Amino acid sequence: MSESPALDLRPVAADFERLRDAVGRAVIGHDDAVRLIYVTLLCSGHSLLEGVPGVAKTLLVRSLAAALDIRFGRVQFTPDLMPSDIVGSPILDAQVGELRFRRGPLFTDLLLADEINRASAKTQAALLEAMQERAATSDGTRHELGPHFAVFATQNPVDQEGTYPLPEAELDRFLFKIAVDYPSAEQERELLARLHARDQPTAQVPRVLDVESLTRARGLVAQVIVRDEIVHYVSELVRATRSDFQFALGASPRAGLLLLRAAKAAAALAGRDFVLPEDVQEMFFPALRHRVQMDPATEVEGVTADEALERTLRTVTVPR
Repeated sequence: MSESPALDLRPVAADFERLRDAVGRAVIGHDDAVRLIYVTLLCSGHSLLEGVPGVAKTLLVRSLAAALDIRFGRVQFTPDLMPSDIVGSPILDAQVGELRFRRGPLFTDLLLADEINRASAKTQAALLEAMQERAATSDGTRHELGPHFAVFATQNPVDQEGTYPLPEAELDRFLFKIAVDYPSAEQERELLARLHARDQPTAQVPRVLDVESLTRARGLVAQVIVRDEIVHYVSELVRATRSDFQFALGASPRAGLLLLRAAKAAAALAGRDFVLPEDVQEMFFPALRHRVQMDPATEVEGVTADEALERTLRTVTVPR
């Protein structure tokens, strides 16, 4: 019996290279963030981007939308934003004398939820339904959002004025929490030199991918092989957070499932049709840093979630 041919992941890696180069025309640096954003799309997920104002969180997502042939919408979250402001509401059509549903900005493919942690709990609940069900309910009627719906939410650090922590149930729906830091000195000089004369940096971003290429790449990622040893490794990592004294709340089973999906995407971007422990370790921090709650005593000592997760990672035996 002949062996089945190896899965060709070169198109996935090539798509990412084109996307990274396109986004790089508007965004200087942040290569890790661009990679995690693309993994988010490959996994049909949603992601948080956290950083102080002015580090290009919004520009990252806008540039991504410009490079993709998909619908794009943006909502600026504020404390007075209502669910109907993003979902839509029934309005009276005077011509026919009937109510019809007016769609809100939620009905798109790629939604930028800007400063999500400034919104009320009621509005965040409406977004939570959309993220989980890829549908929205208005006046008792369910409206589908489509298979390509993805939320990229930016948030300022919670210690800044006017911000509120997101509830655990909503955080758990995000595949990643992507940290967007200040650029290096060299990157900042390049940013100033290249972009000071441009009012709209995204105008320089070419469209390099489309819905068909993204759907094809998702299908290839789904076929990446996961050995039993890798499944056991992911399970042990997630379970270790629940028994670790550093955490008041460990990661959920959903965290393990999404971590494994992300590891498959990382393997695909490396051109492999099988997952290695290194793929899991690469995705471990962005996939879990928002899903664990620090123990107050550990937090008082100044230990961050990433530092605590690093310690947890070292306690679990790596499969060979």
